[in-house]
Amino acid sequence: MVRRFVRQMRHLLLLALAFASNNAGAASDLETDAVPRDVGVVPNAMAVALPTLPNDFATEDAGWVVIDFPASIRDRAAALQREASAFRAHLAADLGQPVLDHVRIRIARTADQMAALAPEGAPPPRYAAGVAYPALGLALLALQAPHTWEAPDLVELMRHELTHIALREVVAGHHVPRWFDEGIAIHESGELPWARTKELWDATLGKRLLPLSDLDRGFPADGYDVSVAYAESADVMRFLMRDPDRARFGSLVERVRGGEPFGRALEDAYGTDERKLEYEWREEVSHRFSVLPLLTGSGMLWVLASGLAIAAWWKRRKRAKAKLAAWAREEAEMDAALAMVRDRPQIVAPAPTEEAMPPMASPGVPVVEHQGRWYTLH
Repeated sequence: MVRRFVRQMRHLLLLALAFASNNAGAASDLETDAVPRDVGVVPNAMAVALPTLPNDFATEDAGWVVIDFPASIRDRAAALQREASAFRAHLAADLGQPVLDHVRIRIARTADQMAALAPEGAPPPRYAAGVAYPALGLALLALQAPHTWEAPDLVELMRHELTHIALREVVAGHHVPRWFDEGIAIHESGELPWARTKELWDATLGKRLLPLSDLDRGFPADGYDVSVAYAESADVMRFLMRDPDRARFGSLVERVRGGEPFGRALEDAYGTDERKLEYEWREEVSHRFSVLPLLTGSGMLWVLASGLAIAAWWKRRKRAKAKLAAWAREEAEMDAALAMVRDRPQIVAPAPTEEAMPPMASPGVPVVEHQGRWYTLH
């Protein structure tokens, strides 16, 4: 039974990761610009107007964030607003300063409707389910991914786009490498962790990690390499934002914000240049993925995943058994209580004696009781 469960879990994980990898590479032939693919460039933000909302849309204004959405998803929009507020506080802590002073989020039903809600002259990429316009403080999200019937994770999508907007704020629009911009958005959103781990694992063991300098010029066009590029970028950001380096990361952001070129800011904050940083990160990743002799291929990932799934199943099974046992104890206690009531001797009140009963008297003739005996008054 356990073996069959492991096989089923492995098949499910294979399907999920294959689907994620295909989605990650679906737009690989368009990865040529210098900014992340889901960041819209607006030449003149002050002159850009947003299209009017459809008649069946509603708007919620929470002060710092305004959300436009189809009126039929009001509950989801309210939940998204609460999540946005919590994520805003999280970003402020990670980036070391207040962020997202004023943001607008537009939620479309489809990618086509998202394009209709985009700033004039700056449509989103046709393959994107979400896009950020940092210069406008605007994020567009779609309830349905392009070319599919799949519904993207709206919360992860929102986190990703809000991170792009927040990063532009904290660096005051100054240049950061593309791996930095896209990597922090993926790292903060927490999207596709298993798929990213698998891609990074395979690339590390296969010695196919990509140079960071190449990623700054533009992400690759090959479907496999672009998946590695995203996984690698997110993990480099994890490396830079480790707890012991939080102060250094804050210093890096402040220096870039002040106009210092990214390379120099990195050297001043971390005491290392980008080339040495990459070497240290590769050493850490190599060590992380080769700690045990058994880790000689990506197959071990499935063993670990299956192990976690079995552990979760076993924990649920134990909880279920404990609950059944508790129910059995309660039922036994109830049966015992009922049995005690059923078997308890019945107490029957003694029948009254003739002396204790009042005598039959004629109507209108009074009777009285004295010392347990009844007397008729004549």
